[in-house]
Order: sequence, then C-alpha cells, then structure tokens
Amino acid sequence: MTAISPPPLSLYVHMPWCVRKCPYCDFNSHTAGPETQRARYLAALERDLKAEAANPAGRPLISVFIGGGTPSLFTAAEIGRLLDAVSKHFSLADDIEITLEANPGTVECGEPHGYRAAGVNRLSIGAQSFRPDMLAVLGRIHSVEDIHRSVAAAQAAGFDNINIDVMYALPGQSVGQAVEDLECAIELEPTHLSWYQLTLEPNTVFHARPPNGMPDDDACFDIQLAGQELLDQRGFEQYEVSAYARAGRHCRHNVNYWSFGDYLAVGAGAHGKITADGEVRRYAKPANPLAYMEAQESGTATPGLRALGDAERVFEFMLNALRLTNGFDTRLFEERTGLALDTVDEQFAALREKQLIDDVGNGFWRVTGLGKRFLNDVQAEFLP
Repeated sequence: MTAISPPPLSLYVHMPWCVRKCPYCDFNSHTAGPETQRARYLAALERDLKAEAANPAGRPLISVFIGGGTPSLFTAAEIGRLLDAVSKHFSLADDIEITLEANPGTVECGEPHGYRAAGVNRLSIGAQSFRPDMLAVLGRIHSVEDIHRSVAAAQAAGFDNINIDVMYALPGQSVGQAVEDLECAIELEPTHLSWYQLTLEPNTVFHARPPNGMPDDDACFDIQLAGQELLDQRGFEQYEVSAYARAGRHCRHNVNYWSFGDYLAVGAGAHGKITADGEVRRYAKPANPLAYMEAQESGTATPGLRALGDAERVFEFMLNALRLTNGFDTRLFEERTGLALDTVDEQFAALREKQLIDDVGNGFWRVTGLGKRFLNDVQAEFLP
C-alpha cells in the first residue's frame, strides 16, 4: 500500500427546487411552491459552508459547481450572497471555475449580468432538445425560443464559457433528428456540450411508465456514432463519455470527479468525498430540504463520514476514471487509492482478453472502442 495523496478540491452546492419535476429526472429535486423558503435555505447553506471549512486542510478550491434542481430560480443577489460565504470560509484558486446550472426560461430571473457580477464564470444551460415535440415528451417547460434567448443573454453578459446540455435516444428520435439537435446547439457557439443518452432511471416517471418509441441499442449506437463524427468535425474534443469541449474548455469540476478528486458538499442531498488522515471518506447531507434546513438550524447536522475500504476505493476510482477518453495512468490510481496497480491485475487481464481495455504505453490505461460500447460491463468488473 502507498500513501494516499490529498487530491485537488472542489465544492458542490445543491439547490433542490425546480418549477416542475421532469419525468426522466432522478436527481434530488422538488417542485417549487409558494412555500419555497429561499432565504432560509441560503442561511442553512452558510452554516453548512462554515462547518465544511474545517475539511480542506489548507487546500484551495479549484472549482465550485452550483447544481440542482434549478439554481437559476435563485436571484443574482442570492447567488452573490452564497458565493460571498464561499469566499469567506475558503481559499480559492486564482483561476477558480464557478459554474451555475440554469434552465432556459429561468436564467433571466436573476439576469445573466447579475450572475456574472456575483462571480459565476461558467454557465450550464439545460436545453435537452431543439424540437418542440421532444421538449413536450421530456416534460420541459421551456421553448426552443427560450433556449436561444438564454444563450444570447448569457453571451451578452460576458459569459465566454457556456455549456449546453443536449439529450439523445429520445422517444421516436431518428439519427437525423438527433444530429439536427446537435447542429442547433453548435450554431449557438457554446464552448462545451454535454451530449448524453436518455436512460430510464429507477424512481422516475419514465421508469414506471416508459414512453413509446424508445430507440433500441443498435439505434442508440448509430446516433452516437453520427453525433460524435459531427462534433469532431466541428472542433469539439470528446474527453469523457458524454462531455465534448473546445480546446482548453474542459469542465474542471467534472474532471476532478472523474479523476477521483475530492469535493465538499453543501445543500440538501449533496454527497461529498474527502481524503484525510490516510483515508478516503464519503458523506451525504439529508435529502429533504426541510430536514436539511432544520438540521443546520438546530446544530445537529453531522457529516456521517464513512471510510472506504480497499475494494470500494478501487471500484469508485474505476467507475469514474474509466469514463475518461484518454484514460488514466498508474501514478493517478496509486496516489488516489493508496493501492498498487497490481491490485487489479486479475481484472485487467480479464478485460484485456475481451479487448475492452488496453495499455497504451507510459503507464496509461484506457477503455477500447468496444469497451466504450459496453462500459457498464467494464466498470462492473471492479465491483467489490
């Protein structure tokens, strides 16, 4: 066993409310109503941030990601209050990346200029599709025109780092329609695209009542190949299973996840990972917003730290790092898990025999083209 080196540190902040819950969404999100207590929730986040500040051991934050839910339901002033609290309790890298997730139609509520002035320097806009019929099937409440207005407003506000989320393998979707969605997104000149497959996750409406016309595996693969070819032609590098970026515009926060970095967690249902005292520890906050706020107010909130065993560290590392297009090297595995690479010799041998993973030289390992198609099977090889 080798010493576990403390990796780079990020911060995730969860904003749990949406205007309406989408039928495919399995995130910890709740429908916002007249009783949504934003001021109370922000006060709870500030208490949470103060408590979390004991964890970094001097490490600066390299990124902050404000996700949800729909964080853009919070005004620019409220986001500014949140980021002021982050700055108060943590040291920040000079080039820190601060991302805010926003849905078209809600981003205007706080005005992009206000978010930019508050310190947000990366915006992630959840378009999902550029076809009105597909937006309706997905339960989205915005229009195609809302997407264009939101991106234009963000660019006018000075955002030069914008991600657009687009889904594929939608009910009844053809290869041509999926590629057309991508074309529409690219025309808006984002620096990053998250292009990901619709999956029917447990505990969602779609899982309980699957929509008609879901593409089969072969159709999904045809869409994937066509989309990847287009993105490559248009200058977007694929650096992860569903992430494509212009040069130098990889999402630093997500790369830290996929590299088995550390991330602090504040907010209802937020999950964190921290390396300390030679251990990798996980924790989570109460998922229900009311329970979360009450725990913070009463001073009874505890992180519930749980140390990961050797097999768990291996699995979690592989679950993330195998998603990276360029793979990972031996040094990263050993520094982040505290284990020698020969710990996984048996699994690597089995995967190499099936041509699902390859040694590409200089201690680097990555999933093959075939392995990418069956990534779940590759990751499952490392289950404890």
